[in-house]
Amino acid sequence: MKLVIPGDLLSDDAKKAGEGTYVSSGRVYASIYGILDRKELRVIPLFGKYMPHTGDTVIGKVVDISFSNWIIDINSPYEALLHISEHPDRIYPFDMGRHLDIGDLFIAKVKDIDATMRVDLTLENFSPLRNGRVIEISHTRIPRVIGRGGSMINLLKKELDCNIFVGQNGRIWVHGEEDDMDMAIQTLLKIERESHTPGLTDMIREMIITEKKGKRK
Repeated sequence: MKLVIPGDLLSDDAKKAGEGTYVSSGRVYASIYGILDRKELRVIPLFGKYMPHTGDTVIGKVVDISFSNWIIDINSPYEALLHISEHPDRIYPFDMGRHLDIGDLFIAKVKDIDATMRVDLTLENFSPLRNGRVIEISHTRIPRVIGRGGSMINLLKKELDCNIFVGQNGRIWVHGEEDDMDMAIQTLLKIERESHTPGLTDMIREMIITEKKGKRK
């Protein structure tokens, strides 16, 4: 993870310029304060609402059902649509609520975004997240929850005895025993609060070890 400020040089290849950047004299510079995504050469803002991108994996919430679409809240200014045809079996509009009902949470991928910001979703598994808990943090802190090369999320999954799924829209699903979920959520919220602290992964590891030792006494 690298924090950048407006004017920081990011690349000499203007063709790679992504969101949150600008090109000057054939070079790419940061146009906003945020976290550099080296893979896509874009700057993720440290503040603001989640803006969907094709290929993002998100946790969506069903807020309405139309004739052929589930209307989905993806923690963004823009609602998303999940078309009935995405279901692996043939189902009928009057039966949609039996498969995904209002209030259900599920994991999806952003399939397409058109010029009017119509967001279409797709998914591989139609099972709602009806067990466990879902919390919301700032989407700008998600790269820190994942960590460099997955270091932080791998640590959490190993030490917290929970299944954890991180959506790029700032929603995180946690599933495990009640006490384990409590510790996981407290840890995730601490990462959000202290995301810019140097050596955060080691600090979180020590915190979890200390907490677990305290519970054994």
